[in-house]
Amino acid sequence: MVSEGAAGRRARTLRAEDALKALTRAPDSPERVRQVLEQALVFAGAHLAALYTPGEDGDLLCLVESAGVPRPLYGLRDTYPMSGRSPAAEAHRTGQAVWLGPGELAARAPARRVTAQDFHLAALPLPGAAGCLLAVSEEDDGFDSDARGYLELVADAVAAPLPTAAADSGELPANAFSLAMDSGRVAVGDGILHLFGLARDEFDGNVETLLGLTVPEDLPALMSVVEADHMSIGDRELEFRILQPAGPPKWLRLRGRLLPGGEGRPLRLVGTVDDTSELRSDVTDVARVQRLAAILANAGTVRDVSQAVVAALRRPLRADRIALAELEGDRLVVTVLDPPEPEVWPELWRLEWRSEWPDAPVRAMPTLAAALREGRAQIWPAGTALEPALADVGPGGLAVLPLPAGTRMAGACLIGWDTPHDFGPDERALLTASAGLAGQALMRAHAFDAEHELVGMLQRQLLPRRLPTLPGAVAVARYLPATAGLEVGGDWYDVIPLPDHHVALVIGDVQGHSTAAATVMGQMRTALRAYAVEGHPPDVVVSHANRLLADLETDLFVTCAYVDLDLESGSAWCVRAGHLPPVLRHPDGSTEIPESEGGPPLGVLAQAEFPLGPLSLRPGTVLALTTDGLVESVDADIDTGMNRLARELAACDVSHLGMVADALLGSAHRSDDVALLLLRYDGMASRPLRESWTVWRVPQAVGHARRFARRTMRAWGVPHDDVDAALLVVSELVTNALVHTEGQVRLGLTLVNHRLRIAVTDASPRTPVKPTSIGWEATGGRGILLVEAVSDSWGTVPVSGGKQVWSEIALVR
Repeated sequence: MVSEGAAGRRARTLRAEDALKALTRAPDSPERVRQVLEQALVFAGAHLAALYTPGEDGDLLCLVESAGVPRPLYGLRDTYPMSGRSPAAEAHRTGQAVWLGPGELAARAPARRVTAQDFHLAALPLPGAAGCLLAVSEEDDGFDSDARGYLELVADAVAAPLPTAAADSGELPANAFSLAMDSGRVAVGDGILHLFGLARDEFDGNVETLLGLTVPEDLPALMSVVEADHMSIGDRELEFRILQPAGPPKWLRLRGRLLPGGEGRPLRLVGTVDDTSELRSDVTDVARVQRLAAILANAGTVRDVSQAVVAALRRPLRADRIALAELEGDRLVVTVLDPPEPEVWPELWRLEWRSEWPDAPVRAMPTLAAALREGRAQIWPAGTALEPALADVGPGGLAVLPLPAGTRMAGACLIGWDTPHDFGPDERALLTASAGLAGQALMRAHAFDAEHELVGMLQRQLLPRRLPTLPGAVAVARYLPATAGLEVGGDWYDVIPLPDHHVALVIGDVQGHSTAAATVMGQMRTALRAYAVEGHPPDVVVSHANRLLADLETDLFVTCAYVDLDLESGSAWCVRAGHLPPVLRHPDGSTEIPESEGGPPLGVLAQAEFPLGPLSLRPGTVLALTTDGLVESVDADIDTGMNRLARELAACDVSHLGMVADALLGSAHRSDDVALLLLRYDGMASRPLRESWTVWRVPQAVGHARRFARRTMRAWGVPHDDVDAALLVVSELVTNALVHTEGQVRLGLTLVNHRLRIAVTDASPRTPVKPTSIGWEATGGRGILLVEAVSDSWGTVPVSGGKQVWSEIALVR
């Protein structure tokens, strides 16, 4: 600190004493402690000052208030064990001040991780073993003798009787109150009694008496403030209404602070209540808080809670975007985004996007991580330097609401504005109240569906993490678990890329809602994918899965729909096993539910037949597959629901398929699981050229295959150098098939995007093995090595009881 001389130091000391005396004599209020701590910043040059007092159990020093730079920058905690080696505990036990420099701090905690530069730490005991004062300085010399004297004055002043003492003596300001959280006894000033229309002799001292005079719709929001089970140390602010003998209800504003107990004192909520009826231009914001409380009281799932919070906040705050996310370990998993389009959210979020919602590591957003540790609503105005993952959410202003749930943080709500936004007091009250309500609702939702989440996690792991990119088509999928009960069912979907630009679309539903249903769902999805990749036609794929399920001897049956779509021509075959038919939306906006014969559910009859039904898709057609949870309810049968789905699909703009899926799910009754799979067929920009040849087992078979390949490639304009390489591959693959297999051999050539694919299909499932070494005396084994040498890539795939060996060559342009 700069030297001021003896006279200057005396004058500065007198100013500090006068300021602290004025604050000590001021009426008790939740702000007094903070104002006293701020004097340490003014007179002692501290960068941070924090007050710790013994907690209820007497074993911990608990944070009451802090002022200055956020504590996490210096690694300071909310609590310290009294028996520990921390400077706070040492000062409290010994009654002696502790002064530590950067070197001493490093020696005490070599693994300490902080983001600030080296600093000095002071820990001063409060008189009467009432706690301790911690102060931090980043000055090179730390706290000099004058600064230490000022800190001692602050420690004496902050130890003056807290607002609870005034309440115990019955001397409260007119608008102040003090509520004992263990008994519900409340001491109030005469002004509060006047606001509630009560005389002093009519008030029995119970908080229930005052709560009984509030408007019933406001009671849940108010209870979130006065119930200790859902609170953490810190500020509270809320507006509520009380009933009047005549006329409209009166608006009151509660400002309070939860203070820790200790030494025979209970946990207390202290603060003020003021009349705000004449100060309000409208009541929209607070009315929304009351409606939010009513909606959250009936919200059964985390997603329901998230949607209710987003709906209640975005419009009244005029926010440009809002996200609500759960905290799972070290990741923030977003449950609701508004708006839902990925392009309006930060790049980091888009990189972490999943099939439905994104998740991002908290470590990538240290500012957000600090806000979650603090547990208080944080607001950053326009121009604040934040990490890109947060700055892009609200360039004109960002609000982060940590959502408390008991003793932990359940998640966070992020609200962003694109243009500079002024945060008024009403908005701050709305944010604080909504955060408390949302945190409680999330805790109830998690308690309600703990088993639901466990089984749902299993089910999500069994569903595709991402859908594949398809040539000439776009596919999106959604899955929503049931909201009723704690069990989930076995709805699933799958998109399976197949050779020759085919794709298989699968959707299914296992009977019942249980862990067994989810297990059978995983088995059926795996079986259908395996049979499809083997190259079987659609009816054979479903028949094989049916026999497998029958052999598993489970009591559950499965319905499914399987569509094999040729992306080159738009033609498709559909197989139904007791499942709903697909819905087609044609390019002109008309919809159709194709009539096709179906087979029984899987697992009912081991030898059942599953007929094929043809479908034709023109470019611009949307194919929709769903489970009965979307179309069936107690109020409407399946046919009515399917017709409603067709009408809603016809009214959608299919240019953004994800928004179409969300809109269709918005009408789901959610008494059952819902799986929805949409595919928009756009047609391939460049269609492949294909030719095939059946290789007869005659002496000149390889020569015939070479002549066929040469003529075909000449007609396609394949460069001469590539023709020679391709003919070598044809010779080797055809020779291997004729020598080592029996049955039919077929040669196929495909040209697409300047890549030539050569495929030889035979009836043997045995995969060719590349030799590890070949001696001079060997008579064979070099063919596969030659194929590998001239090909850009090669491999083998099973095909309907046999195999296909393929090679791809990139042509010279």
